[in-house]
Amino acid sequence: MSDKIILSNIKKPEIHYCLKCVYPNNSAVTLSFDENFICSGCSVSKEKNKINYSERKKLLLDLFKKYENKGNQLYDCIIPVSGGKDSFFQAHIIKELGYNALLVTYNANNYSDTGLKNVQKMREAFGFDHIFFTPAVKTLKKLNRLGMLVMGDMNWHAHLGIFTYPIKVAVEKNIPLIIWGEHGRSDLGGMFSYDDFIEFSFRHRVEHDGRGYDWYHMLEIANKFGEKLSKKEMDPWIYPSDDEIDRVGVRGIYIANYIYWEANEHIKLIKKKYGFLESSEPFERTYRKASNLDDIHENGIHDYLKFVKFGYGRASDHGSKDIRAKKITRMQAIKEVKKRDYIKSKDLKRWLKYVGWTEKKFDAVSDTFRDQRTWWIKNGKWMKNNIWGKPSSYGKVYLPKDQWSKFYIEK
Repeated sequence: MSDKIILSNIKKPEIHYCLKCVYPNNSAVTLSFDENFICSGCSVSKEKNKINYSERKKLLLDLFKKYENKGNQLYDCIIPVSGGKDSFFQAHIIKELGYNALLVTYNANNYSDTGLKNVQKMREAFGFDHIFFTPAVKTLKKLNRLGMLVMGDMNWHAHLGIFTYPIKVAVEKNIPLIIWGEHGRSDLGGMFSYDDFIEFSFRHRVEHDGRGYDWYHMLEIANKFGEKLSKKEMDPWIYPSDDEIDRVGVRGIYIANYIYWEANEHIKLIKKKYGFLESSEPFERTYRKASNLDDIHENGIHDYLKFVKFGYGRASDHGSKDIRAKKITRMQAIKEVKKRDYIKSKDLKRWLKYVGWTEKKFDAVSDTFRDQRTWWIKNGKWMKNNIWGKPSSYGKVYLPKDQWSKFYIEK
């Protein structure tokens, strides 16, 4: 009886969109909306035009001076890098300021050919030492499968690894200062104001970058999903202890709080000054050609899973950023969203072969992560509202029929 009452109360999903950018109110990044239904990402983005960046640069220089006689005397800081546009810009700023950085890369084993060329260009351009770390591929394959099964994110290992391995190096080499780029959730969704001077935290690493999972969670649940993992294998993802962090005084700052941050401007600069390469081929799921070259799945099938879950994708991300930067109009962004957000990209074939899965299994697992606030079922097909007005069908439902009752079913 109670089940029937619950089912009768399931309502047809309604999605509302920011009236300035193209983000939905069920965004994967934390958003709030004002009385005019403008999202917090758009509101916080406006702050950049009001900041006195000359004063901010002085604050950055003062911060560096505090660390001049601390820790490792060879390196002034660590810059976690992928060889992408943001990494180049971070390294450019630190070089221009006259400091010596140690570059640290976590390699997810998914580089594009262009991305690898840019890594090499980075090594040659800045004269910084560079640690390029690749975990055991056998372990990466296990974590790809586990991430997909547990949270619908095959790149969980990379999100956590990027925010773990550089900290391990900082502790090992006694380098307290780490220079990150922008705070992603503030840049996209306005999670924090630029006046908050948000810094890197262990809590953010687990709750957001790790989707609430740390290394030991994977160790605990691996057997349940038919995988064998040891603590030794998980070492690259094991964060240093509080005592180790305190001993070195590790501190991670976001340089976007001190230097004007706009990706389109970065690209112009690094292409001209350092020969940074954009993708030779357009991406299927975004119109930009200089983003996520370090991982073919980030713009591809990994991002497709965001569409499966929440009903939007990379074209929405990039479109929203470029609307705020006045590079495109909202209508232009909507055209790109309509053209690209739903595409199941061709890199899926590479991933399936990599982990030994079939496309049928991928689709079945993906469907278990659909957001009930976004999707409903009609005639055995997934339905969703769209920013351009009319709802559309987006393919066959692979979810077992006994789980359909979680969703609104249109007769």
